[in-house]
Amino acid sequence: MKGLNTDALSSLKLQMKGELYYDDLMLKLYATDASVYRILPTAVAIPKAKEDIRLLIDFAHKNETSLIPRTAGTSLAGQVVGKGIVVDVSKYFNKILNVDLSSKTVVVQPGVVRDELNNHLQQFGLFFGPNTSTSNRCMLGGMVGNNSSGTTSIQYGVARDKVLSLKVLLSDGSEAEFKSVSNLEFASKTKLKTLEGHIYRTILEELQSEEVQQQITENFPKQGIHRRNTGYAIDELIKSEVFKNSDQKFNMCKLLAGSEGTLAFFTEITLQLDDLPPVHSAMVAFHFKSISNCMKAVKPIMHHDLHTCEMMDDSILNLTKFNKTQQENRQFIEGDPVAILMCEVKAETEDLLSEKLQALIDTSKELQLSYAFPILRGNDILKALELRKAGLGLLGNMIGDKKAVACIEDTAVAVEDLDSYIEEFTALMKKYDQKAVYYAHAGAGELHLRPILNLKDTNDVKDFRAITTDVARLVKKYKGSLSGEHGDGIVRGEFIPYMIGEDNYNILKRIKTAFDPRQIFNPGKIVDAYQMDNNLRYEPGKTEPEIETFLDFSNSKGILREAEKCNGSGDCRKLPEFGGVMCPSYRATRNEKDTTRARANALRDYLTNSKKANKFNHHELKEVFSLCLSCKACASECPSSVDIATLKAEFLYQYQNENGVNFKDKFFANATKYNKMASQLPWFYNMLFKTKFVKGFMKILLGIHPKRSLPEISTSYTNLSKANDVSDTNNNPIKEVYLFVDEFTNYLESNIAADAKHLLSKLGYKVFVINELESGRSFISKGFLEEAKTIADHNINHLKSLVNDDFSLVGIEPSAIYTFKDEYLKLADDRDLARSLANRTFLIEEFIQKEIELGHITSEHFTKESKTIKYHGHCYQKALANQKSSFDILNLPVNYSVTIIPSGCCGMAGSFGYEKGNYEVSMAIGEQTLFPALRKASDTVIISANGTSCRHQIKDGTGRIAKHPITILKEALV
Repeated sequence: MKGLNTDALSSLKLQMKGELYYDDLMLKLYATDASVYRILPTAVAIPKAKEDIRLLIDFAHKNETSLIPRTAGTSLAGQVVGKGIVVDVSKYFNKILNVDLSSKTVVVQPGVVRDELNNHLQQFGLFFGPNTSTSNRCMLGGMVGNNSSGTTSIQYGVARDKVLSLKVLLSDGSEAEFKSVSNLEFASKTKLKTLEGHIYRTILEELQSEEVQQQITENFPKQGIHRRNTGYAIDELIKSEVFKNSDQKFNMCKLLAGSEGTLAFFTEITLQLDDLPPVHSAMVAFHFKSISNCMKAVKPIMHHDLHTCEMMDDSILNLTKFNKTQQENRQFIEGDPVAILMCEVKAETEDLLSEKLQALIDTSKELQLSYAFPILRGNDILKALELRKAGLGLLGNMIGDKKAVACIEDTAVAVEDLDSYIEEFTALMKKYDQKAVYYAHAGAGELHLRPILNLKDTNDVKDFRAITTDVARLVKKYKGSLSGEHGDGIVRGEFIPYMIGEDNYNILKRIKTAFDPRQIFNPGKIVDAYQMDNNLRYEPGKTEPEIETFLDFSNSKGILREAEKCNGSGDCRKLPEFGGVMCPSYRATRNEKDTTRARANALRDYLTNSKKANKFNHHELKEVFSLCLSCKACASECPSSVDIATLKAEFLYQYQNENGVNFKDKFFANATKYNKMASQLPWFYNMLFKTKFVKGFMKILLGIHPKRSLPEISTSYTNLSKANDVSDTNNNPIKEVYLFVDEFTNYLESNIAADAKHLLSKLGYKVFVINELESGRSFISKGFLEEAKTIADHNINHLKSLVNDDFSLVGIEPSAIYTFKDEYLKLADDRDLARSLANRTFLIEEFIQKEIELGHITSEHFTKESKTIKYHGHCYQKALANQKSSFDILNLPVNYSVTIIPSGCCGMAGSFGYEKGNYEVSMAIGEQTLFPALRKASDTVIISANGTSCRHQIKDGTGRIAKHPITILKEALV
């Protein structure tokens, strides 16, 4: 790279309509994808228009650099890491341009998410068939670039089969459209005096010889293997009428699909669509006691008209036991299988479906290979498929440095060879003392086979190469494809000459040169590939820094390994329409910097490579954590369970130790102290804060956005209970319970505490109110961990003699009560005592739900009046428990109709939504799902939310008043 300096990049930035970054943080964030590789790019470009891409191409030529096209960055083989300018099209090139119902086609930009497209197409009865495990965040540009396929390929083919035309920018900046052309049209293309014409001429010259065509056929993977991505697909081009006596037209898209951004820059993609599959479906989950039995069953089972045939082994199944999100999805598992084969059949009618099911089961019984075969229907099928799809991320959840490494995970052989291939593969792994992980697309002859390696260890890095080399030889023996769907990238690129032969490889090189003579498009991939064991995320043999932390990260073997759990699979980039909470800030900004992945990557990189004594002391880390709402969604929704909220608290503590604390953060951390003072004369303070001058002054002083309302102070619970009769007279209670009145409820909404006391008392419980303690939540949120620890130790010691097997601690505010169950376990001196208390601590809705199950609380206690309720759950409740408890108790009155709003985070998150710099993001998060749902609700609908921040956000965003579920139940008592 010559002549590239900050001045040149600065000049380029001024010319672009989009964004260009070359600061240290952004380079680190784009140095990795979902692979094992790390290469710092020169810059990161986020083009806003086609002119920006053309500008980047021209810049790359003049400055002898390169461009690396990127969409969601979920590549497993290192396709989107490199030394040039990473060009991220995910933010602006994300439009669905046209749907043609007559031809069943769609035109999209490369940044359209696969599932987003299918949600749009559903109204037309159409869908795009290829379906990867990352389908709720992977994008069509990446799918075409990698020739993705997924679970449905046995029915609907791979991306290459669906691409009809591509509009691209070529390496000289000229625009071309590649699509099907006849013999005559092909001939006219070769006469063009342009780069496009040169490309067509090169293809003709290279492939027209019968001898060359025979050479290609003999050395490329078997044609029966529909998943094959080894090199450029010249074996597909020679099937056309240009080269054979065939009725198949020539289409350059066959070559561009799977080219990994090395030949041209995609700007528009036209795809062939399929009719939606039959609506009646069922899945048989065959259970096996061995991998061998599972493999033997695949070929005979595939004679049935299956829509999916997916496999996972006990390595995946065992990991799902410890992932909260996946525990519900694994309910169909019987016993302790070594492997499961999930086979889905579909039909137009239930009768036809029953026939297909019976035939499938009869085959299985004849084989006598599986010991159980539960039949799944409806939502249970989706749960099972989600379990399988989560395999990639779950593998990243292995504690320690040994991980299931993606190097040989993409091999594909003919289905008839699968059993023999796996038998030899298993024997090969024993040579390396490996028990590989087996999962994925058995019906397509492709299993994701991963050895367990520590790539920080030089010996394991040697095995990394040796295993890949030996497996390449084995795949070659069966005339398979070393890359079935994940692409060659860096990890497999250097094996292409061996897999297809040197002569064929030289053809690929000449085609690459024809398209890209200056090698500006994604160099180091497919041709002249980087070596597979260089540019790893971790430097083998390097002594890792010892990072001392205030919080306890021993469950992950330290904070560095907690951050390293992120493997880059990008689940945090899923859009609001796909449910869940993670990651609210990314959903608002669509910036990679604001993903869970970015925060983990940045922390890992700086902790590993920083030369500073305090490795947390980087303003870049402050920037990357700045929009984290600490919603905790990542702790449960991330398959690797990377707990960014806890990492952020530790970072803030360490950073502030070095740099001090500003007034604003100190105020919000100590808000309870000020709220307690104000609660002595709430009427006075509320009146004062409503005056224009004081309100304006306070907002300026504390950095609160002008449009944000200030919370009202309430009379503390102690004073409220003195003024009102909230005592109970239960002499023969069902149980005795301690009600923890947290600092938010106590000083901002003490009426809810009174409602909770009244409700529990009327339901027959002896209630002891604890309102002299605070949870420490605001201290944790602002990184004041020493203060939080003092509170945690005090609370645990205070409560240890009160809460036992006969008593429960019940809390009203989720963010406060879940602090006892989460952070206290990482803060307290006595972790065993903290754990014991956590096991007896419940959100009040959870407590009531358990009492309903025991028959202690029934609908007889409540009104028969009809009401409609829409409920929004707190993020902590979603992440650390579930919303069902709130849903169940709100349904106690027999005529109450309750709906859970499928919202993510409300966007408030304690002080986050107050702060001036966060307000726009805060409201944008609310606008994603929550606010529109509430605006659609009629005035007669009761809005419910159990978080104090959520209720405040709902009021500011929609003008609606939300009630705590406990208040609603208290009002429903008879």
